[in-house]
Amino acid sequence: MPLYEYVCESCSSRFEKLMRMSDPKPECPECGATEVKKQVSAAAFSLKGGGWYKDGYSKPGSSSTTTPPKSSGGSES
Repeated sequence: MPLYEYVCESCSSRFEKLMRMSDPKPECPECGATEVKKQVSAAAFSLKGGGWYKDGYSKPGSSSTTTPPKSSGGSES
């Protein structure tokens, strides 16, 4: 669910609310007014895990991870 930033038109307080896109506008937590306006703010995200650069977006051969050599498939005696 996205995090939205609102400003109350009655008391001018700013607040954030985690809600679905289909949810109705929230009430102001300060004064309880329903006249709130959605603000445009920068989206925040973080890349987690091994990193997108390791999944094919780097130059070929420049990856710090290497593939282990393939075995012959036969059993050793």
